[in-house]
Amino acid sequence: MHAQRNVQMSQQIQKTTANGKEMLSNPKLIPVQGTLNVVMNQNVTLSCHSDSGSPPVRYTLFKRGRKVSILNRPDLTPSLFNLTINSADDMGEYKCKAENNISSRGKYSNSLNFTLIEPVSKPVLSSSTSQAKKGQNVTLSCLSENGSLPITYIFFKGRESISPPVKMQKREAAVIFLFINSSSDFGTYKCRAENSFHNNTKYSKSFNFTLAEERKHSQPLIISLGLILLLFIIAFGLAIPFFIIRSHKAKKIKSTMSSTSLTSTANAEESENVIYIEIEPVKPEEEYVNFSVIRGEHEKGQGGGPRELQAGQPHLHPGKGDGAAYPGGHHEASERKEGYQE
Repeated sequence: MHAQRNVQMSQQIQKTTANGKEMLSNPKLIPVQGTLNVVMNQNVTLSCHSDSGSPPVRYTLFKRGRKVSILNRPDLTPSLFNLTINSADDMGEYKCKAENNISSRGKYSNSLNFTLIEPVSKPVLSSSTSQAKKGQNVTLSCLSENGSLPITYIFFKGRESISPPVKMQKREAAVIFLFINSSSDFGTYKCRAENSFHNNTKYSKSFNFTLAEERKHSQPLIISLGLILLLFIIAFGLAIPFFIIRSHKAKKIKSTMSSTSLTSTANAEESENVIYIEIEPVKPEEEYVNFSVIRGEHEKGQGGGPRELQAGQPHLHPGKGDGAAYPGGHHEASERKEGYQE
């Protein structure tokens, strides 16, 4: 086919030469790689070609109205422009212009714009519930947070596809509905995400439903523990005022005892400052001495001397001891007193 096309082009050139120079047709600008979807730092090639006209031909590539590159062709073969997508500005718009010696105005091609695509990120598979019963309807959702739109999702159970491809034009999760009919429906589920980025397919982590009856026996235990915890909290709340009152009373009693102790200490200190004076009672022998002296003076006035003490009676001395220390002291004193009265 390519050889046939070259033959036709040669015939056209010969025909144009025979009939004189011919103006160029409007060139066509196309991506050689066949797609306008690109990724950052990707190398791309654009082809600019006029099907008819008199060579030589000069091709000029423009980006957003600015001249990018110029190529001269001696014939009507396409000109290839090589580009590198380094930024958003490199997305386009691109056009090319074809010129020959017949017209100075030249002819312009169609415009092209690249679309920057981003590979999909690993999708997340989730459900509104992780527990299910037999006979229950459940949902599965799959979403890639990053990646150029549109994104196509497919759901699997094990290695078997359980849904047709779901193409999402918006950044929203693809959702499918399942009916749990048997224990096999609690198997391992996954989802796959892909977009126009070539050779970039991502799978989610596995997801499993849990049979609700398997956890049914643990519910009474959980309820019991919850009630016990609630009772403990109530008891603790009721005990707090009791401990506060008791602590307050203990502090009050301690304060009173401290005050009483201080008062006792002060009284003790005051009592230590008291001076006690001992008054000695009049001793019997002193009375005896007085009587003896008085009687002695009376007897002296009568010219008689003091009567001698009888044998065996204790001799009392003034100021030495009391009647208890000198037995018979009181008796003698009485006897002396009677003698004085005579």
